[in-house]
Amino acid sequence: MALKPSVNVLVALCLTASAALFFFGTGLTPVWMLLWFAPIPVLWLAPRMPAGQAFLVAAAAYVLGGFNIWFYMSLVVPVWVTLLNALAPACLFATAVVLFRHRAVRGRLWQAALIFPAFWVTYEYVTSLVSIHGTIGNISYSQMNFVPILQVAAVTGIWGISFSILFFASTMAALLGQGPLRQKQALAAMAALFFICVFGYGFSRLARSPKNTPRIKVALLASDDSQMVLAFTPEQTLWMYDQFAKKIRTLQGQGIQMFVLPEHSGSVTDASVAAVDEKLGALARETNAFLAIGVDRIRPNISWNEERLYAPDGKLVTTYHKHHLLPHWEDQFTPSTTRSSVQEASGTWGLQICKDMDFPRLSRQYANDGVGLMIVPAFDFSLDGWSHGRIAVMRGVEGGFSIARSAKHSILYATDDRGRILGEQTTMFLPFATVITSIPVHHDVTLYSRWGDWFAWLTIALLAGLLVAALSPAFLHR
Repeated sequence: MALKPSVNVLVALCLTASAALFFFGTGLTPVWMLLWFAPIPVLWLAPRMPAGQAFLVAAAAYVLGGFNIWFYMSLVVPVWVTLLNALAPACLFATAVVLFRHRAVRGRLWQAALIFPAFWVTYEYVTSLVSIHGTIGNISYSQMNFVPILQVAAVTGIWGISFSILFFASTMAALLGQGPLRQKQALAAMAALFFICVFGYGFSRLARSPKNTPRIKVALLASDDSQMVLAFTPEQTLWMYDQFAKKIRTLQGQGIQMFVLPEHSGSVTDASVAAVDEKLGALARETNAFLAIGVDRIRPNISWNEERLYAPDGKLVTTYHKHHLLPHWEDQFTPSTTRSSVQEASGTWGLQICKDMDFPRLSRQYANDGVGLMIVPAFDFSLDGWSHGRIAVMRGVEGGFSIARSAKHSILYATDDRGRILGEQTTMFLPFATVITSIPVHHDVTLYSRWGDWFAWLTIALLAGLLVAALSPAFLHR
């Protein structure tokens, strides 16, 4: 079926608008508000054209919008993975658009508005269960600069944020399209009530931030100097620690109670572990502060990506071994399954490393341990400093704890349990980057930490019900 010239122009405009909004509303440094509008043009267009063409237009818009991360993807994964990452979500997005169209052309506007976000959240949740990268790529992370909507994660996890974004888009498309007036009025009222609850909760939770909670003054340090990024031998490692010590000594006298250094800060063998503990323990004693650092712990038969925490008296308090290792880059390490936390006067501190924060389940377990502060050494890929760092921030909102994340080739982040930024500093091109700030150590019991992914399962049930309704003979002939 050939489209008329006027229709072709309309298709081009809607495709371009959605693609542009996706391009700037997602990716490594998104403009959060644009994503709320990105699906609207192709959703509005879909009922006005055949299903197959609607699928192609929606998929094209999503693929074009996804070009914002192609350069980054090419740096960290093979080309075939980059292509799969572009095409598979695009086809699923297009499927969701076609489902919206199916309900809209039959005048079932409220079903159209719900089936679109329900399908996408189901896809995101299932992907998070099977992907080696956890929740990376979830559209909810585009909202990290919009703090009120983040609070929903304390109840529903990130699934409620994704649902809210897409429900807004599908509702607007349904209201702007054709359909019975009474259905539009009912849908508008239902959507208004939903968003009053969402944003009412968000703003009220921000206003109810705990006051007079214990705090700890933390210094985050990282260096992107070429000699400080990686150390492969015990001699290089001890030299690196000497450079950290020189910088740390310049920060004395500011009442700092903890220093956090990045992931992969040196190689520690059985032969060098005593010297490492002596040097780092002496630095902790000298500064009268805790010192957390990520190291490569190399043993004859097993190696770990390890975090070591030293007390102000110089003793090694605890160690933690990374659970979720980055494929290819960390194949030499063995993943762990145990958590590490310490009880201090200010509260309970937990330890995680970098990619661990991409997986909500581990942070939820820590939240149920009562953790009020998460100490996170990390190592990013420069371009993803904002996006990967903010994923860790989301875990704090979900679990009700603060974050102290020190990462090289990235951005240093200190945040509270509401996701508010207390301190940040890029490490790019700096011999040393530092953030010194006071972080509250407070554990806020959240519904998400207790009930887990209940909202995702509710969304799956909603999708199942909508699909049954859409495919039943009674509805097919309407």
